[in-house]
Amino acid sequence: MSTLARKTAIVTGASTGIGRASAEALACAGFRVFGTSRQAVDNGPRDVSMVTCDVTDDTAVSSLVSMVLAQTERVDVLVNNAGIGLLGGAEESSISQIQKLFDVNLFGVIRMTNAVLPLMRQRGEGRVVNISSVLGLIPAPFSAHYAATKHALEGYSESLDHETRAFNVRIVLVEPAYTRSEFEQNTLAADSMLKEYEEARAGARALLKDAMVIGDTPESVAEAVLLAATTGHPRRRYPAGKLARQISMLRRFVPSAAFDKSLRKQMRLPV
Repeated sequence: MSTLARKTAIVTGASTGIGRASAEALACAGFRVFGTSRQAVDNGPRDVSMVTCDVTDDTAVSSLVSMVLAQTERVDVLVNNAGIGLLGGAEESSISQIQKLFDVNLFGVIRMTNAVLPLMRQRGEGRVVNISSVLGLIPAPFSAHYAATKHALEGYSESLDHETRAFNVRIVLVEPAYTRSEFEQNTLAADSMLKEYEEARAGARALLKDAMVIGDTPESVAEAVLLAATTGHPRRRYPAGKLARQISMLRRFVPSAAFDKSLRKQMRLPV
């Protein structure tokens, strides 16, 4: 197959974890894949062209898409995976820290999406896969601002999908739960910590650390990403991994009071 005939995918945050596994899965499926990272990497994913790009920088995003177009003349799939976490009480973060979080997790997605949508509309086809989280479905004590970015991403994606269907462009959400990756290392600590939250915050961090050890593999999430990117009739949401599917089901069918009690117990908070 010629270079220009191959479908092209861009995967942000592709140096590690879910992004790396998703980039490799798309490459294995026959896509020409361009992966991004904030800093240059020596050991990138297999069969993936790695490019340095900060999704919070308008110029960097524009340059990335222009470079991909110059080489392939098309962008068929965009996987918006780049993101950071923030763990702390809601009142423990400054507005500037919260803005930084939103700039990556939400506005970074919007920048990348706005850069490729005109190309997809002109071609009359395209797929944008946004990596959300089960925290886009449920609350999470000491992750209020991170959950807010994912709830916003869910609303943005669902609304945009209605707007772009007329052009055969679909916006799809993939919702992982705890995933064995470097996410914990990429999770910011609140910048204005209060002693009143110290014990509960420590419990939340311990829970996150333990969950990462037994969480789903990045490859299991990548399977959902590949399905979302290639299926002819995509669903709006794809819970990724066993735990994510369980949480999605519980959120839909368990009474709110029972769900609330279970959540607080899991988070080691007084019931």
